[in-house]
Amino acid sequence: MDTHYEVLIIGGGTGGIMTAANLLNADKKMKVGIVEPADTHYYQPAWTLVGAGTFNFDKTARPMASVMPKGATWIKDAATGFDPEKNTVSTASSGDLTYDYLVVAPGLVYDMSLVPGLGAVLDKDVVCSNYTDPVHTWNLLKNFKGGTALFTQPTTPIKCGGAPQKIMYLAESYFRKSGVRDKTEVVFATPGTVIFGVPEIKKTLLDVVDRKDINLRFGYKLVKIDGPNRIAWYEFADHMHEHNHKDIKTETDGNLTGIHYDFLHTAPPSVAPDCVRNSPLVNESKWVDVDKHTLQHTKYPNVFSLGDVAGLPTAKTGAAIRKQVPVVVDNIQLLRSRNILGTKAYNGYSSCPLVTDYGKMVLAEFDYDNTFTPDPKLKMMMISDSSKELWRLWMLKKYGLPYLYWNKMLKGKDV
Repeated sequence: MDTHYEVLIIGGGTGGIMTAANLLNADKKMKVGIVEPADTHYYQPAWTLVGAGTFNFDKTARPMASVMPKGATWIKDAATGFDPEKNTVSTASSGDLTYDYLVVAPGLVYDMSLVPGLGAVLDKDVVCSNYTDPVHTWNLLKNFKGGTALFTQPTTPIKCGGAPQKIMYLAESYFRKSGVRDKTEVVFATPGTVIFGVPEIKKTLLDVVDRKDINLRFGYKLVKIDGPNRIAWYEFADHMHEHNHKDIKTETDGNLTGIHYDFLHTAPPSVAPDCVRNSPLVNESKWVDVDKHTLQHTKYPNVFSLGDVAGLPTAKTGAAIRKQVPVVVDNIQLLRSRNILGTKAYNGYSSCPLVTDYGKMVLAEFDYDNTFTPDPKLKMMMISDSSKELWRLWMLKKYGLPYLYWNKMLKGKDV
């Protein structure tokens, strides 16, 4: 097996596959290697819909071999360490690999130790997460008989910051359909300060919350889960406040407040993989230290990072990756040919398709400044204001985006 690559990509997720496909579309002779141990590639944005019973889980998975770009070498192995001074990546079983340029895109991993008690009950009993097992979420929704339905999230960065509330909106609708809503309190406890950082989207979501009679609790920092007694324990941040208070069963223990739940959905606490966290590549927060506009490493000029593992002050989404890939590709191409960086700059664009009901969606598109930046192409779909709940946006989420993902994005084609 070859051990040296012109471009070595760590990760066969959205960022890694898209980068490889775009590089090879531009130069079929380029020697590109992709280090990825998994057999299956998942389209995770659809897992929200799986959890609500409106998308088939099997349709979110494809064999990893089927998405590998033609011309790339798939190194079916896991990266275990980085030595950027020597342009070397260590692997679990393939030895050391060397590179001219490195793209670090292995995504993130879950560290259950950050919320003691969560690992013991996640995807069991009445605790679920669309991030890990959306089929379990759907089974719990179908069997829920009433009580406190608690939706929450950890204090770490997570994939798609809106996902913990999307399933809440769909669950509330399902509780109405199944006849248990009148004996259910729906509660969203978040460490954040607002329901969403983009003003136009925040306004729409607060209207949704009021329509659905949901209790919002801000400044709730999840610290542990008591699985046997079904209690989620929180510390309060200084900005703790409520919107639409509901009397639910709580208790206190010192400076902690516990919410008793009968159904709990959370995002798992998320960190960079160990091989990245323990490398010279990370910043103080243990994410890859890159320039937020060029995505080039701040210390090693032949290293780039994108996707969830990159230390960027924006939401970790597939939509963000779609805008990051052209910047990385342009920079690598120009560094190879002329030893200069390209002129493309990443402005922090990310997007969160916020499903607010069965058949309704809001599309939050924004940049580093949380400025609402709708894609002009939406006008072609006769969507004039994507900050409002629209059926056409739901159709885009359920049918359009999966098609574009498998057939355009992963093949390095413009979307």
